[in-house]
Amino acid sequence: MKQVDGTECLTAGDSRPPSQVTHTVPAASERTLAPGYIHLGVSKEIGPTLCELGVDSEPVIRAAGLDPRLFDDSMNVIPFAALGRLYTLCVARTGCAHFGLLVGRRASIQSLGLVGRLMRQSSTIGDAVRALVSNLSVQDQAVVPSLTISDGTVLLTYATYQAESRSVEQILDAAVGVTVNILRTLCGSDWRPDEVLLPRAAPADQALYRHHFRAPVRFSRESASIVFPARDLDLPIAGADPMLRAMLDEKIQQSKGAQGCEFSDEIRRLLRTRLTSNRCSADDIAELLAMHRRTLSRRLKGDGMGYRTITNEIRFEIAQQLLRHTTVPLGEIAAALGYSEASAFTRAFRRWSGQTPTAWRTAGHHE
Repeated sequence: MKQVDGTECLTAGDSRPPSQVTHTVPAASERTLAPGYIHLGVSKEIGPTLCELGVDSEPVIRAAGLDPRLFDDSMNVIPFAALGRLYTLCVARTGCAHFGLLVGRRASIQSLGLVGRLMRQSSTIGDAVRALVSNLSVQDQAVVPSLTISDGTVLLTYATYQAESRSVEQILDAAVGVTVNILRTLCGSDWRPDEVLLPRAAPADQALYRHHFRAPVRFSRESASIVFPARDLDLPIAGADPMLRAMLDEKIQQSKGAQGCEFSDEIRRLLRTRLTSNRCSADDIAELLAMHRRTLSRRLKGDGMGYRTITNEIRFEIAQQLLRHTTVPLGEIAAALGYSEASAFTRAFRRWSGQTPTAWRTAGHHE
C-alpha cells in the first residue's frame, strides 16, 4: 500500500515482517505529513550515533524496514512506527539503554527545520516556545508538545500518541535532549532547567542524564517535561528578525493547510497532552477550539468517531506507556487518567486489554 507521502506502509492484512517492507525516499513535493508520520529531523542523528558506538548503521536501518538513503536529508518522511522499531534495534545492537539521549544530544535547533528557524527569529524565549508548541505538527505528527505555566514555573512537556509504539522512552529522551540544546542556543550555553522529568524507569547509569541536563532528573514520572522558571520566558533572543519570522510563520501556516489531517486526529493530539491535567472534557476541548460543544460532536461524527471513544483510546495508550516504561504505582496512574479510584481504572483497563493492569505489567509487555 502506498501512503500519501510516497512511502510504502504496512496494512492490517500485511503479513510481511518490517524488514521486508521498505520505506523509500519520497519526492520533495510529496513530503507533506500524514498522521503518524514525521520528518526525520532529530532522528537524522541516529546513523552518526550508531557509528560513534562502533555499529554499522546501514544494516540496522534496513532491518527496521527503512531505506538508509532516507537519512541523507532531515526533511525526508518516515512512519513513527518504523522509527520506534529502529530505536529498539539500536538499543539492542549497541547495548546502550540511553541511546535516545545520545541522539538528542547531537541534534540542534536546525534539526527542527522551519520550526527551528521560526524559534530562532522569535523575539523572546516565550514566543519561541509557543511557536514550538503551536507548529511542531508540521515537522512531527506523532510527538506532541504542550506548555503549562503555574506559580512562576514552566513545564514544557512532550507526549506521544501512537498506540503500540515501540521505544517511546528513547524517542522522548531524544526530544527532551534536543529541546535543552535549543533552549541553550536561544538563552545562552549556561542555561539549565530546574529539573527534568522522564516517563521511564531509572537506568543503571544516570551520569549522562545529569551531565547533559545539568539538573536533577526524576525518572518514572507521568510525562516527559522540562521544568524551568517562568521568568525565562521573558528573555530576549539576540538577532531575531521580525520580518523573517513573519515570512517563516506564513510558510508554516501554508504547510499546515496542506496537511489536511482528520479532525479526530487533531482532537487526539489535544487530548494526549491534556488528559492528565483534568482539563479534557468535551466542553473544555470545544472551548479551546472556539466552537460549540455540539459542533465538536458533529465534526467527530463526520469522522465516524465519538468523543468518549477517542478519550478511552488515549487513556489506554497512556496507561500502556506508563505500565510498560515506568514503575509509577497503579493508584497514581489511575489518578493521572482522571479515575477517582484505582478499582475504576482496573475495570476500564480490563475492558480494553482483557487483563488487569497488574497482570498486564507482570506479564512483561515490553518490546
